[in-house]
Amino acid sequence: MVATPSKQRLLEHWRFKNIVRWSRGVDTDLFRPENRAGLNVKRPLFVYTGRVAVEKNIEAFLELDLPGTRCVIGDGPALEELKNRYTDVLFTGYKFGQDLASHVAAADVFVFPSHTDTFGLVMLEAMASGVPVAAYPVTGPVDVVTHGETGILDQDLHKAALQALELDRDRCRQEAMKYTWQAASQQFMSNLVPAC
Repeated sequence: MVATPSKQRLLEHWRFKNIVRWSRGVDTDLFRPENRAGLNVKRPLFVYTGRVAVEKNIEAFLELDLPGTRCVIGDGPALEELKNRYTDVLFTGYKFGQDLASHVAAADVFVFPSHTDTFGLVMLEAMASGVPVAAYPVTGPVDVVTHGETGILDQDLHKAALQALELDRDRCRQEAMKYTWQAASQQFMSNLVPAC
């Protein structure tokens, strides 16, 4: 079982057989558009959430000259260094549960700067919150984001972030609803039936 079409194609290239899809699920009751935090920040609000570490390529986001506010939600080994270098960025630290969901829903665009993630569940959490994604066209984002509808995938992350502002938040939520925990569980169970 593989989570994404990209991984399936890679394994098929190496002649693996009997590959089936088992996607990830997102809590669409927790991550929802109406759960927006009333953050008092200059708009638009561009948000990254996740582990604050070098391999996440967060500096590609932090270096962008974007209007409004850039925000990093999360913790990790690079947090203190990045806070000291990017004093104009809002760093909230680690958040979880309802607090995390309301901060994600408050965003205007979710920026996903990683080149190395294989899925990127945080993109689905953003989309379930009605927030479009800006990302590079790499494994992970290409498997989750529908370019031009639920996000913008471009080698120019600045361009992607600005264009994502124009996307329909309702369309993002609609696409994320395909990734509920119920849908992921049903997909898993359907994969077991042939084995029985």
